[in-house]
Amino acid sequence: MAKNKDSLQNTIKVAFLVCLACSIVVSFAAVSLKPIQKNNKVIDVKKNILTAAGLLEEGRSIDEQFSVISTKIVDLSNGKYSTAVDVDTYDQFKAAKDPKQSEKLASSDDIAGIKRLETYAKVYAVEENGQLETLILPIRGYGLWSTLYGFVALDKDLNTIKGLGFYQHAETPGLGGEVDNPKWKGMWPGKKVFDESGAIVAGLKKGAINPQSAFDQAHLVDGLSGATLTARGVDNLIKFWMGDLGFGPFLANLKAGEV
Repeated sequence: MAKNKDSLQNTIKVAFLVCLACSIVVSFAAVSLKPIQKNNKVIDVKKNILTAAGLLEEGRSIDEQFSVISTKIVDLSNGKYSTAVDVDTYDQFKAAKDPKQSEKLASSDDIAGIKRLETYAKVYAVEENGQLETLILPIRGYGLWSTLYGFVALDKDLNTIKGLGFYQHAETPGLGGEVDNPKWKGMWPGKKVFDESGAIVAGLKKGAINPQSAFDQAHLVDGLSGATLTARGVDNLIKFWMGDLGFGPFLANLKAGEV
């Protein structure tokens, strides 16, 4: 008696074999593409560092352009350079989730909403004839829906912003997502992080800055219309990373030549 090819048993068998074949193909593709995806992520980070520093030239190799930038490790606990971790393999964002490589922030200190602070951070320097020209610092903090990851570039005076931008976030397009707007990012260059007393005053103003105000012109940029919480998050993360728990001690040591 001929077997029924359309039986439930055969249908399940065929479905199983199809699923197995598909899973093998997907798994093979994922494993094969992982090195490419990892390299693309590294390239994207380098591109954003170059953009923040005002050094990106379209049409040129990112790796070639990045060759002028040196990557170093800073111990955030004392604000000095460190060789305790390998600069090429260290992932500070993974470290921030590891209790052995980070510490939990008190809620009163955690104005950026990052929860944990890693012991070591990567910084990026452009030097000429042994003199610092530009310093690029990684920054992050919580907005409305997500943690914003980005970079701020400081001029050699370690006070004047050369550029600021975010490369990863999930804020609302057209509202908090305006942190990606080139016009808004173009407001940052030239702003001063610290005032004459050393207080951190750079940030966002609710609404538009006053063109008649010397303080506004020197330190502030327009807020994000309709995105109060994202704007507050950006303002807070700048103040956190430029402050005592972030890169504040490192910047002070650099200015004093004590790194």
